[in-house]
Amino acid sequence: MITIALQALLWIALLAFVAWIVSLRQKDVSIVDSFWPLLILTGTATYALLAQQPGPRTLVVLALVGLWAVRLAAHITWRHWGEPEDRRYQAIRARNQPYFEYKSLVLVFALQAVLAWVVSSLVLSAVLNPRPWSWLDSLGVIVIVAGALFEAVADWQLARFKSDPAHKGKVMDQGLWRYSRHPNYFGEFCVWWGFYLVALSAQGWWWAIASPLLMTVLLLKVSGVALQEKDIAERRPGYRDYIARTNAFFPGARRRTGK
Repeated sequence: MITIALQALLWIALLAFVAWIVSLRQKDVSIVDSFWPLLILTGTATYALLAQQPGPRTLVVLALVGLWAVRLAAHITWRHWGEPEDRRYQAIRARNQPYFEYKSLVLVFALQAVLAWVVSSLVLSAVLNPRPWSWLDSLGVIVIVAGALFEAVADWQLARFKSDPAHKGKVMDQGLWRYSRHPNYFGEFCVWWGFYLVALSAQGWWWAIASPLLMTVLLLKVSGVALQEKDIAERRPGYRDYIARTNAFFPGARRRTGK
């Protein structure tokens, strides 16, 4: 199992290196966001291909990760197409001059590779273990599919909102965004806790919880909610009212603000 995990890390690192080369040509490290789900898919595919005796969950897990990864990578690529480097990475670039283009290999791409490897390790036990399918697997798949659909619908609703010039500078508070300020992140959260349920059914390894916990921390405290809302209220005045009446992460009923 350790050998398979290390081989997965090797292939993930290779894809991250390719992404870094592309970023040098484009002078834009934002492309790492498009590669992020593909890095996780690479790890999952490696586990599945190297498994000597694939378990009953192997194809299901590979298919679910594949659908999630391709959809998300395509969405991020389409959203960023023709746009300048994301402001988050512009800030990192400014803090790490000179020679950021070379430092980014470690600061951005190697870091993303390691994180993707840790996250993808969650499905290793699910792919390799021959335990029979159980109700916990079915529950996990339901949570994964529901989370992926929730995320996809939230992304589509936001994209449609932004495509209307009349909405420029306005706050999206319709559809799923009426009940959560970050419904796409909540959907992502559900996806990885769903995979944890499948991994738990396969082997019951307690250490597998490190993957969904890491993803939760990233979504809430690192590259997700906390970073997205760092200065958004300054750029969009209406966002303060949106914060007052709408949950940040977990969907819930809107609060009355007295306005």
